[in-house]
Amino acid sequence: RVLIILFLSPCPPAATVLTGTEIRKCTAVNEQKNCTLRVAAGLVVYLQGTKALTVPLVTNTSILRLNLRDNWMEGMGGAAVAKMLKENCHITEVDLSDNNLGDFGARAISEMLTVNTTLVSLHLSGNRFTDQSAEHLGPALVANSTLQHLDLSHNALGEHAGRTLGDCLSENTGLRSLCLVWNCIRGRGAARLANGLGGNVFLRTVDLSYNYFGKEGAIALGQALKENNVLEELNVSNNQIPPEGAIHLATGLKVNKTIKLLNIGRNPILTTGCIRILQSVQENPDSSMETIDFSDITVNQEFEDLCGAVKETFPVLRVKHGGTIDTLRKVKP
Repeated sequence: RVLIILFLSPCPPAATVLTGTEIRKCTAVNEQKNCTLRVAAGLVVYLQGTKALTVPLVTNTSILRLNLRDNWMEGMGGAAVAKMLKENCHITEVDLSDNNLGDFGARAISEMLTVNTTLVSLHLSGNRFTDQSAEHLGPALVANSTLQHLDLSHNALGEHAGRTLGDCLSENTGLRSLCLVWNCIRGRGAARLANGLGGNVFLRTVDLSYNYFGKEGAIALGQALKENNVLEELNVSNNQIPPEGAIHLATGLKVNKTIKLLNIGRNPILTTGCIRILQSVQENPDSSMETIDFSDITVNQEFEDLCGAVKETFPVLRVKHGGTIDTLRKVKP
């Protein structure tokens, strides 16, 4: 069952604050099991509204999933939710995306993660987290072994955050999927993050798209793929990876036995990089590759011929690209 608190008042969202009585009515569902509480965007506004929600949730045993996305909670509101989650031992999924929690909220969430043992999925996208936030989140990921899915996309995590998270990921024993889409991780931070992935033996899915891994990060990812025999899906699209980076990435794919999906689209790797990656799969008899995404990268006939040969060995392999150069020329008016 899904319990949805909808905005029905004619008042503007900025003036809407839920009262404790209203919240208690919505959460007094102990006779219903396995519930989801989703508060419509714009309802839980200001600290008092968030507190009105969290107080009755401390002892609620029916709500297992909590969606508070886009409710202007900010740091203090995030801290109130974190305090509740320290005591509630039934909620397993929480979405706090787009709430401008900032570094203050990140610190409170991190403290919660060091003691919470029931949370499995946590969405923290679009909260203006910075490198300082990573200083708190990193150690929390080492201490916590029950959180399996973490979304930190659309934040402002930079090079220092990459170093911090990378060092901690190598020691994390819980995460199965990690989303870092659209941050600012680059340079040595990207390399350290890749090194951490190489040492992690639990992650199955990692999305690093829309960062700036470049050549340095791709080299480290290639080494990580040599060491990691657990990761199944890797997305490094839109990372300014050059052909040289793709070549180093291919060296890891040549020996990796677990990667099933690789998305390296929208990178300037050219046909040269695409060919080397495809060759690495061809030369790896133990490869598990099922999908390679070269979206928006044009290839030539040599690549198409190689692709046909590889598919004879790996018939289930799907390869997506931005079109063949010769074909594109023919269709021009």
